[in-house]
Amino acid sequence: LTRLFSSRSKTTGFTEKTPLLKVSSEENGLQCMALHNPDFTTDDDSWDNSSAEFERRFQLGNEIASFSRSASSEKYEILDNLHAKFNLSKMRCCLKFLKVSGLFIFVVVCSILFGIYPDQGVPWQMLAVSPLENFSMNLTDFHDSALLKLDIGGPFVADVVGQQTEEYIVVQISQAEDPVSRRRRQQQVVYNWSLPLSSRRNHQIVTTRTFQILNRGTIFINIQAFLQEPGSVPLSVKHQYLHANIEAQVTIASIILVGVYVLIILEIVHRTLAAMLGSLAALAALATVGERPSMIKVVEWIDYETLSLLFGMMVLVAIFSETGFFDYCAVKAYRFSRGKVWGMITLLCLIAAILSAFLDNVTTMLLFTPVTIRLCEVLNLDPRHVLIAEVIFTNIGGAATAVGDPPNVIIVSKQELRKTGLDFAAFTGHMFVGICLVVLVSFPFLRLLYWNKKLYNKEPSEIVELKHEIYVWRLTAQRINPASREETAVKCLLMQKVLTLEMLLRKKLRTFHRQISQEDKNWETNIQELQKKHKITDKILLIKCLAVLGCVILMFFLNSFVRGIYLDLG
Repeated sequence: LTRLFSSRSKTTGFTEKTPLLKVSSEENGLQCMALHNPDFTTDDDSWDNSSAEFERRFQLGNEIASFSRSASSEKYEILDNLHAKFNLSKMRCCLKFLKVSGLFIFVVVCSILFGIYPDQGVPWQMLAVSPLENFSMNLTDFHDSALLKLDIGGPFVADVVGQQTEEYIVVQISQAEDPVSRRRRQQQVVYNWSLPLSSRRNHQIVTTRTFQILNRGTIFINIQAFLQEPGSVPLSVKHQYLHANIEAQVTIASIILVGVYVLIILEIVHRTLAAMLGSLAALAALATVGERPSMIKVVEWIDYETLSLLFGMMVLVAIFSETGFFDYCAVKAYRFSRGKVWGMITLLCLIAAILSAFLDNVTTMLLFTPVTIRLCEVLNLDPRHVLIAEVIFTNIGGAATAVGDPPNVIIVSKQELRKTGLDFAAFTGHMFVGICLVVLVSFPFLRLLYWNKKLYNKEPSEIVELKHEIYVWRLTAQRINPASREETAVKCLLMQKVLTLEMLLRKKLRTFHRQISQEDKNWETNIQELQKKHKITDKILLIKCLAVLGCVILMFFLNSFVRGIYLDLG
C-alpha cells in the first residue's frame, strides 16, 4: 500500500468528473493514473498542497485493507442477499394469492347468506279502531327470534316535540314472563306505545318500534284509540321477527365499518372495492338478522339526486381544468406573495377554500396538487405541509354551501328536511357566517402549527441525488474482491471517486444551510418561467364554463326563493 500511494503522477488531480482508470505497470510498483480535466479542478482544490490529501489517502488505505480482509465474507453476504430476495418475492406471491382467495371466498359466502334467507315481504294489514272497538292479535310463530319489529301507519303527528294533542293511539304489547321459581306466580310484561294523532286525517305517517321477545310464550298485541269525538281511525299494521338483539346488530355493524376502514387505510384493495365489499357484507348481515331487503328497496337506497349533483360538478371541474384555470390561480398566488412562503400558502389556501364552496372540493384538491408540488419545488418546500393546509381549507370552504361537500348535498336533498324549510339558500345562510369565522381563526392556528424551519425540505433534490450517487459508487467498490494489482487499482480509483463526491457533498450542504433561512430572491425569474408554462390555454372555453357555473349557482338560489320552480339540486 505504501508503494501504491507513493507512486503517483505529479500532475494528477482526482475530481468528481475524473475518468476512472488508466493503469500502467512499472518496475517499482503499480501506478494509478487519472486523466486530468482542467474544467473542474482549481487552485484551491489542488491535491498536492492540501492536508486533506493525506487524510483521504490514509482513509482510502484503511478501507482497501479492510476490503481485502473481508473478501470471502462478502461472497457469502451476496448469496445471502440473493436468497433473502428470493424468499421475499416468494412471500409476496403467496400473500397476493391469499388476498385474492380471501376476497373470492368472502364474496361467495356473503352471496350465499344473502341468497338462502327469504325476503321478509310481510303484507300490510288494514284495520280501523275507535274508542269502542279495539284491535287484538296473538303471535305464536316467532320460534327463536329475539326481537319483534312493529310498523304502524296512520294519521300521526310528524313532530311530537312542541305539539300538544288529546287524541292518540295506544299500542299495548304483553307477554308472559318465565317464573323464577315454582312458588312465584307468572306475571305479564307490558310495553305501552303511545302515538299522538294529527288533526288532519288525510296524511299517512309510518312509525316503527322494536320490542324484545322474552321467551317462547304467546305475544298479545292490543291497539286502542282515544278520541274526543265518536269515530274511527284507519290504520295499517305489519310485524316482523328479528333473529339478533340490538347489541348483536350494533356489534355486526361496527365490525363491518371497521373492516371497511382497515381495507382503505392499509390499501389492501382499492377504496371503491372496499366500499362495495362493505355493502355486500351489510346486505348479508341484514339477511342473517331477518331484515333481508328486496331488490326494489336496495335500489331505492341509492340517492340519485346526490349522484347527479356530484356528477355534474365533477364535469364542470374537469372542463375548468382543461382551460388551465387552477394552474393560473396558483401561479398568481405565487406572484402576489412576491416569493414569500407564508404569503403564498395563505393565498393558496384562500383560493382553494373559495373554489371549494361552489365546486366539488375533492376534485378541486386533485387539480390543485400538481401545480402546488411544482411551486414547492421552486421554493424548496416540503409539499406535504402545503397540501395538508390546502386540504384543511378545502374542507372548511366546502362546508359553506350545500354543493361544496357530498355530506351537505345529502342533508339538503333529504325530503323530510326540505319540508321544514332547509333548502339551498337556508343552508348557505346558516353556514356562511360561521365558516368565515372559522377561516379567520384557522390561519393563526396554521401559522402556529408550521414554523419556517419545518416547511423547508431538509435536503434539496440535488443533494439527495448526490448522496445516492455516492452510495452507488461505494457499493460498486465493496463488490470488488481484489485478487490482483489491477483489481486493487480499480478499487483504489473507485474509493477516490467516493471521497471526492463526499467533499462536494459537504460543500453543498454548507451552502444549503446558509441559504435555507433566506427568502426567495429569484422569484421574478421563477414567476416568468411559471407563467410561460402555466397559463390560460383556452379563454373562450373558460368564459363558457364561468357562464354555465354562474347559471347553475343562480338556479340554486332561485329554487329556494321562487316557489314556481320545481327543480332538485341534481
